[in-house]
Amino acid sequence: MADDEKPPRKRPHERFDPGRAGPQARNRARGPRPRGPRADLGDRVVLYGWHPVAEALRSGKRRIHRLLATENAARRLAEELPGVPMNPQIVRPGEIDALVEPDAVHQGLYAEADPLPGYELDTLPDDALVLALDQLTDPHNVGAIVRTAAAFGVTAILTTARHSPAATGVLAKSASGGLEHVPFVVVGNLGNALDALGDRGFLRIGLDSEGEETFETLQARRPAVLVLGAEGKGLRVRTRGLCDVVARLDMAGAIKSLNVSNAAAIALYALTRRIDAA
Repeated sequence: MADDEKPPRKRPHERFDPGRAGPQARNRARGPRPRGPRADLGDRVVLYGWHPVAEALRSGKRRIHRLLATENAARRLAEELPGVPMNPQIVRPGEIDALVEPDAVHQGLYAEADPLPGYELDTLPDDALVLALDQLTDPHNVGAIVRTAAAFGVTAILTTARHSPAATGVLAKSASGGLEHVPFVVVGNLGNALDALGDRGFLRIGLDSEGEETFETLQARRPAVLVLGAEGKGLRVRTRGLCDVVARLDMAGAIKSLNVSNAAAIALYALTRRIDAA
């Protein structure tokens, strides 16, 4: 090979200089741009959207570490929450877009906050009404259940560390502010938790379309825990076996099963009426 055909030798300490490269090469050097919820939040939770953020500010139960708002959203906060301490950082909508899930409707508000203070399993009050979620993984469904739970005065929601969505982001948005009023009790094993609640005298009620009893005839009382199974799978075998009673919702129409969040709303309505009657 002739000298002028030899490949140029790399300098011993030559480094890639993104300033001398084209746009595509510079983007490759930087790596992918972050998109969606930040991974460096630690134990903090993300809240976005009008109802989740405004309710967190109104309730004052959380410490808010960071509050971003567009000009319009900040103006609305000041008008609708007079006297509530807040100091939002005014940003453009695109800056919030970059911090939340794609297509998330943030309505110009974003907050990073501490988790809500709540109960441990053994500190639940003796007159508690608890919802237990058996491997419900859809954050939209769980968020809707949280909102319903807040409407019916549920004390807490029992869930597991695995096979359940975190109480942040999409779930908080779907709960529409309800998350501020119903704390989560997170356990390692749902069956063991139901066993412990049974020892404390909790009435454990499973919800299932094939239940042997109806809510109209249920002998309900407090403390009680209503156990909801995942859509499709329903209650797991051990979970069902740990329930004192498995009740159904009788429906006269052609469709005999409902979305779990809708079923939870009807069951809570029926259950609280039976408890009040007792």
